[in-house]
Amino acid sequence: MMVSVIVPCRNEARYIARCLDSIVAGEYPAEQLEVLVVDGRSEDGTRAIVEEYSRRHPVVRLVDNPQRITPVALNLGIRAARGDVLVRMDAHVEYPSNYVPRLVATLLETGADNVGGVLITRPANDTAIARAIATAMAHPFGVGNSHFRIGIREPRWVDTVPFFCCRREVFDRVGLFDEELTRHQDGEFNARLIQHGGRILLVPHVVSYYYARSSLRQLVRQCYQYGTFKPLVARKLGRVMTVRQLAPPSLVLTLAVTALLSPWVPAARVVCALTAAAYLVALLGFSVRVVRRTGLRGVGSLAMVFPVMHFSYGFGFLRRTIELALGSTRRSYAQLPLSR
Repeated sequence: MMVSVIVPCRNEARYIARCLDSIVAGEYPAEQLEVLVVDGRSEDGTRAIVEEYSRRHPVVRLVDNPQRITPVALNLGIRAARGDVLVRMDAHVEYPSNYVPRLVATLLETGADNVGGVLITRPANDTAIARAIATAMAHPFGVGNSHFRIGIREPRWVDTVPFFCCRREVFDRVGLFDEELTRHQDGEFNARLIQHGGRILLVPHVVSYYYARSSLRQLVRQCYQYGTFKPLVARKLGRVMTVRQLAPPSLVLTLAVTALLSPWVPAARVVCALTAAAYLVALLGFSVRVVRRTGLRGVGSLAMVFPVMHFSYGFGFLRRTIELALGSTRRSYAQLPLSR
């Protein structure tokens, strides 16, 4: 069966070679595989690296993405693909040799419409902050019940998976990716798939290795953007996809409102203090629980990373919700940072 791998990328010179090495070294038969690297006009040498791989490996093909954003890259790849099964593989990730064959086999055996594996998060470098970010991105206190991040023991039907493995006909039936969603386009697509009666399967025996952000500044931008796009998806679908998406904005809103009312409303002071105390206790408790793995320095870093994730996401979510409530239209993706 012909399989098309779609790799959207932009400015991934640090990681793209490792990603492509892991793909071309895979166990799926090369004569039944094509790898479409859809590059968004990279400025850091990514494009030259991909071109060199395409010369050495006929299965690799470079596709130009003049609009430079992920959903456009995915749609370009889907339209250009020749495969019966389409698999998304991101440039910032490394894959074991059995990744594609196991996903394709599971797709065909289970009758699922989309299949994905568990994302194992690795630090971008060896600093305490980078290690803490990787830990938080795979911890229930950081990401809630996002099963593909925190891991599972048995296959389970879920609301989303990190990367898709679908038959081509799924896109004919459900449509392509929403090109206005620079972030969270995969979550919106999967929600739309479920609305059309599709089923999404997460399996524990398929894993990939994702490199998280390396600094608090990068993490702030990532989480803030995730937060700003969740209300857009909720408006399009007519509902919030999962309850976990509401936890950070609820925390931020509760603290902000009660703090503003505290000078005049005694009950607000109590609620504000109790909410802050409960969050701090949870924060310190979850941070200390990983002391054996991270050391004391790691605990301090983790105690910074968790609030950065929660409050950046929460502020982004609330800002976009207020904009929508006031009748603002979607902000153009061109106003967002395009690099990782």
